[in-house]
Amino acid sequence: MSGVLRPLIERTTWRRWAHLVVGGALLMPYWFLGMTLAALLPFNGVGAGVLALVVFPAAAAFVTGLVPSVRLLESSLAKELLKGPSAELAPGPAATWESRGRAAAWFTLHLFAGVVVSGLSLAVPPIAFVLVMAPLVDWDRRFLGGWARPGTWAEWAAPPAGLAGVAVLLALIVAAGVLLARLAPRFLGPTAAERLADLEARAVRLAERNRLARELHDSVGHALSVVTLQAGAAGRVLDTDPEFAREALGAIEESARAALEDLDHVLGLLREDRSRPAPQPTLKDLGRVLEQTRLAGVRLDSEVDPQVEQVPAAVSREAYRIVQEGLTNALRHAGKVPVRLRLGVTGERLEMEMSNPLGARGAGARHGGGRGLGGIRERVTVLRGEMTAGPDGDRWRMHVSLPLGRAS
Repeated sequence: MSGVLRPLIERTTWRRWAHLVVGGALLMPYWFLGMTLAALLPFNGVGAGVLALVVFPAAAAFVTGLVPSVRLLESSLAKELLKGPSAELAPGPAATWESRGRAAAWFTLHLFAGVVVSGLSLAVPPIAFVLVMAPLVDWDRRFLGGWARPGTWAEWAAPPAGLAGVAVLLALIVAAGVLLARLAPRFLGPTAAERLADLEARAVRLAERNRLARELHDSVGHALSVVTLQAGAAGRVLDTDPEFAREALGAIEESARAALEDLDHVLGLLREDRSRPAPQPTLKDLGRVLEQTRLAGVRLDSEVDPQVEQVPAAVSREAYRIVQEGLTNALRHAGKVPVRLRLGVTGERLEMEMSNPLGARGAGARHGGGRGLGGIRERVTVLRGEMTAGPDGDRWRMHVSLPLGRAS
C-alpha cells in the first residue's frame, strides 16, 4: 500500500502537476482565439466546436512553438519541474528547423495535456465531495432527483463513485507527469546535428587542454630540471669557483623568469584572458635553451643548420618544444651525460637527431618514466611527421622528421 501512495507524497509528483497546470493556463488565449475565429464560420454545431477548441488552438500553438526561444523556455520549465530524465536537459534556443519542429510538437502536447489535467483537477474534487456527502445531507430534491431518488441504493453508491473519481484523477496526474518527464528529452533534447556539434566543441576544448598541458610540461618542466642541476652545481663549487657559481645563478634566474612567463601565459589561457600576448618561442630562440643546458653541466655537442630559422612558423614552434623536451628527458633520466644534437633541413623535411650514452645513470638522474616522449609523439603526429626513439647499441637515440610543405 505504501508503494501505491508513495508517488502522492513525493514533491516531484506535484511539481509535474504544476507543470501541467501551467500548460493548461497557456492554452487559454489560444482557445479564445479559436472561439473568435469559429464565430466567423458560416456554420456551427459540433464541427465549429471542434475547430474552436481543438484545430485552431493546436495550429496556433504549433506555430508559436516554432519560435526558437520557446524551446529555451519549455526545456527550462521541464528541467526544473518534471525532473527525472528531463533533469539532464540543457536549455537552449532551437538552432535548426528539426529542433523547432520538435519543440513545437512538445509545446502543443504540453498545452493540451495540461488543459485536460487542469480541467479535471478543477471539476473532479467538488463533484467527488457532493457524491461522498450525498447520503449524509438533505440535498435539494430537484438536484438529487436528477440522478436518483433519495433513499435508494444509488444514493449509497455515490460515495464510492466519488472516491473512485479522486483516485482516477490522482492516477492520471502521476501517469501524465511520468510520461511527460520521459518524453521531454526526445522532444527538447539535442538533435543529431547538435550532438555532433557538441562533440566537436568538446574535442576542440580537449585538444586545447592537451596543448596547454604539453606547453606547460615542456617549458616549465625543462626549466625546473635545468634549475635543479644548476643549483646543485653552483652549491658544490660556490667556494672553489665563485665565477661559475655566479654564472649558474644567473642562468637559474633566467630559466625561472622564462618559466614564470610561460606559466603566466598558460594560466591566462585557462582564465580565457586573451589580452596577454602568447610567448611562442621558435627555433630562432634555440640558442638560449642550449646555453641553459650547458650551464647545467651537460656536455652538449650541437650542430644546428642555419636554415632551420627559415622553416614555417608552425613547424619551428613545435620543433623548439621537441628539442627542449628531448634535452629535459636526457637531464632527468640520464643525468649529466654527453648529449649530441643534430638539426637541419633536408629537402622538404626538418630532420632532428638527439642521442646520449646509456649505461649507469649519471648523478642527478631520475628513475621512472614521464610524459616527455608521449608529448613529443603528439607534436610529431599533429604535423604528420615521423619519430623513432629507443636504445641503439650503447646509446639512446631519438630521430624526428617533420614535413615542411604542409605547415602554414
